[in-house]
Formats: sequence, structure tokens, C-alpha cells
Amino acid sequence: MFNEFVHLINEYAKYGFNSAFERLNLFISDTNNFLDIISQIGTIPESIAHDSTEEKLFAKSFDAILSRAFRELGLNSTIVSKRADSADVIAKSNIHGYTLVADAKSFRMSRTAKNQKDFKVTALSGWRKDSDYAVLCAPYFHYPIKQSQIFAQSIDNNVCLLSWEHLIFLLKNNITENGKINLSRIWNFSETHSHIITAAQRKICFIPIFDRCFSFLIGYTYDEFEKALTSYSQNITSRSEKEKTYWENERKIILSYSRDQAIDELIKNKKIDEKIRQINSYVSRRICRD
Repeated sequence: MFNEFVHLINEYAKYGFNSAFERLNLFISDTNNFLDIISQIGTIPESIAHDSTEEKLFAKSFDAILSRAFRELGLNSTIVSKRADSADVIAKSNIHGYTLVADAKSFRMSRTAKNQKDFKVTALSGWRKDSDYAVLCAPYFHYPIKQSQIFAQSIDNNVCLLSWEHLIFLLKNNITENGKINLSRIWNFSETHSHIITAAQRKICFIPIFDRCFSFLIGYTYDEFEKALTSYSQNITSRSEKEKTYWENERKIILSYSRDQAIDELIKNKKIDEKIRQINSYVSRRICRD
């Protein structure tokens, strides 16, 4: 199903971004194989060109997937029309009355080391406005494993560092909010954690502690979550083979190029002709003004 989803992204891209996203959103909202998609969404396919319309559509689809996940958990959730100063997803609990804003991240396996700016924790807190909680959803195995400023930012701003894998565990176990289950205790973890650590511990990775709290709050043991996490890790290993195969095939194609083909491809890759046209355009505009 995830392969079909990627195919649709490539197919819909020809309709223009807004129309393409509307079609993708309908597909995500209606599919009966939602778990198949969300279980793979944390990894951007290498076959999707960097900075392309397809990549932008894939990134925007995070919003639709995260919003549906919240709805599956029993919350009302919608996608926010894109504005520079707002989160991408909002949700409300009709049972417990709280509201939250959320942002989602995914990365390529080939992506080099990430820094705090990639997660935008502080920005997400600012987008909270009148909402009670702020939730960041990112791939579990892309969170730093030792120390990082994002953990301090999470604690200082009470931003929940959730993962796609946590959501998958909730959905697979049919967890929904009710009179007994209040998911706000998960969203509020950073605030709770801030009271049991020292100032010197603010940057230390707290994900394993969060995992234990997360499991307990929904009525499962930490061992059960750990077992599921091992399964998710195996899926990533399997996915990595596909991503490596893509680049191995690309290598073969490049090695088959003639000298002229290789030169043309290098010129295209460096966007030399586009840059020359842009310089000419800039000069023309200046001449017209003069």
C-alpha cells in the first residue's frame, strides 16, 4: 500500500500542488490500509527527487496522516491552512476538553546528521497560541540518542517528542480516548519530566523514560512496547535494502553513460543553464529600470 501511495504522489504531481494534495488527502482519509502507510511514512523514499514537487507533496502528506491518526485516537483533528506562524495540525479532545497543535517530520535514510533546527521544537511551542499542548511527531530512530538541545527545548517549552512508532503502537492496539484514558498525560510528559530532573540533565535524551511512561499510561508494559519497537526496527532494516537498491541502480545507470552524456548530466545537475538564465533575467530587469 505504501508503494501505491508513492505512485499516487508521482501521478498526482502533474495536477499542480494544491489539487494534488487534495487528492492525496482524500486517499489518506479513505484508505482501509492506513497502518501500512503510517508504518512507512517516517522515511522519505530516495526515489523522490530532492526539492521536487513530489517531495513537497510527500512532506505535506505528513499533515494528513498525522491528522487522521489523531482522529483514530478519538480526537477531532484538522489540517491548518499553511501559514508561516502556525502548526500544521490541530486537534481537540471532546471528552477531556484539551486542545493541541502538532507538527510532523520525516527524513531520508541518507540524510546526514540532523541538528535542533531540523526539529523546530521551539517554533512549535510558539505556534501553540491558546492550545494546551504541542506535539512533535518524528521517526523514533532519528531522535538523538545521547544529548541534544532539542530535549532541553522540549522541557523548557513543554513540547511532547512523540514518534510515528508511538502512534503505530497506539493504533495497532486500538487505543482511543475515553473516560479512563486521557492522552493529555502523554502530551504533557515534558512538563512532568521537568520536575524530576536537575538543570544539568536538561539536554540528556529522555526517550527511554518517555517510553516507560507512555506504556504505563495506556495500560501496557514497557516490555510490550520494546517488543513492538524491535519489530518496527526490523521493518526499517527491510526498507533500507530498497533504498540502497535505488542508489545502486542509479550508480549502474551513471556508469553506463558515454562521456557526452556524463557531461550533460553534470551540467543539468549543477543547474548551470538555469543559473545563467537567472543572471540574464536579473540584468534585464536592472536595465529596464535604468
